[in-house]
Amino acid sequence: MKILIMAVTATLLIGAACAPVQAQHPEAANAPSFGIAVVDVSYIFKEHKSFLATMESMKKEMQGIEQQLKGKRDNIGKMQEKLGQYNVGTPEYKKADDDLASAKAGFNLEMDRLRKDLMQRESTVYFQTYQQISYEIGKYAKERKIGLVLRFNGNKPDPHKQNDVLKDINKPVVFENSIDITRDILAIVNRGTSPRVSTNPGAGAQPRQ
Repeated sequence: MKILIMAVTATLLIGAACAPVQAQHPEAANAPSFGIAVVDVSYIFKEHKSFLATMESMKKEMQGIEQQLKGKRDNIGKMQEKLGQYNVGTPEYKKADDDLASAKAGFNLEMDRLRKDLMQRESTVYFQTYQQISYEIGKYAKERKIGLVLRFNGNKPDPHKQNDVLKDINKPVVFENSIDITRDILAIVNRGTSPRVSTNPGAGAQPRQ
C-alpha cells in the first residue's frame, strides 16, 4: 500500500513539474497551451511605475533648469536694453555689444548642451526599460513553454478618427484567443523584481541567461 501511495505521489509530482506555469490573468489563459502569445508593449510603458516615476523626475528637473535659464534670458534682455542707451560707434556701445554677443552665445551653447543631455538620458531610460520588459517577456515565455510572442496593439480604435481606423486595418494581429500576456508582464515589472530603470547611461538592465 505504501509503495502504491509513493508511486502515485511521485507521478503527481512529476506531472506538476512538467505542467506549464499558469497565467495570472484570464486574458493570457490559453498562451501556455497554444505556445504562442501577444503583448502590448506600448501599454506596459504607459503603466510602468518605475519608468513613469523616472520620467516625472526628469520632467521636474527640466522645469528647474528652465527657471534658471529664464533668469539668464531676462538678463540678456536687460543687456539689450542697455545697449540701446549708447551711441553706435562709441567705446561704451562696442563693449556692451560684445558683452551681449558673448552672453547670447553662451546661452545658446548651454541650451544646446542641456537639450542634448536630456535627449540622451531620455533615450537611455527608454532603452533600459525596453530591455527590462523584453527580458521579462522572454523569461515568462520560457517558463510557460511559449515559443513565440508577437507584439500587438490592444487599444480599441475610434471609428471617427481616420488614423485609428487605418492602424486597426493594418495591424498584424487580427485575432487572439486569450493569449494576451500584457497584464501578466506589467504585474511582474511593477513588482520591482526586474532589473531597475536608471538614468545612468552606464547602468543598463542586463538580461540574465
